[in-house]
Amino acid sequence: YTDSSPNGFKVTIALEELALPYRLHHVRIEAGEHRQPAFLALNPHGRIPVITADDTRISVFESGAILLYLAGKTGRFLPADVRGKYEALQWLMFQMGGVGPMLGQAHHFRIYAPEQIDYAVNRYTNEAKRLYGVMDRQVARTGAHIAGREYSVADIAVYPWLNSWNNQG
Repeated sequence: YTDSSPNGFKVTIALEELALPYRLHHVRIEAGEHRQPAFLALNPHGRIPVITADDTRISVFESGAILLYLAGKTGRFLPADVRGKYEALQWLMFQMGGVGPMLGQAHHFRIYAPEQIDYAVNRYTNEAKRLYGVMDRQVARTGAHIAGREYSVADIAVYPWLNSWNNQG
């Protein structure tokens, strides 16, 4: 259950990368479908994405939790060694707590806010620049992916947010 947004794209990317079969349910946010009782039964928070697994009858919401569920189910995209696992998890949390919320706010205040509020535009644009700097230095250090040498849930989580770099300042 998803719509066209970075959080929704994370799950679709993971499903495609894992070559898992899935049925896409388009939740039309602009039509308020995420506030309907049927969707709220899947996610009381009323946000996309949500995944339901027919084989286990498990329903998981929040993109980071879904990525961890898929990694656990397949044994892929989360390193097995302790150091690698926690490198990936800390960068996944960095995305969940920083990159997504802050870049989302930068995008909103720069592009969609009904009125331009200089303080908000400057605050979130500067935070976006800071976060990009953190990621640039990390990838320069690892030479490959955000959490090290292995492609992981952290890369899948970060990537969709970086697609709109021009809107984030």
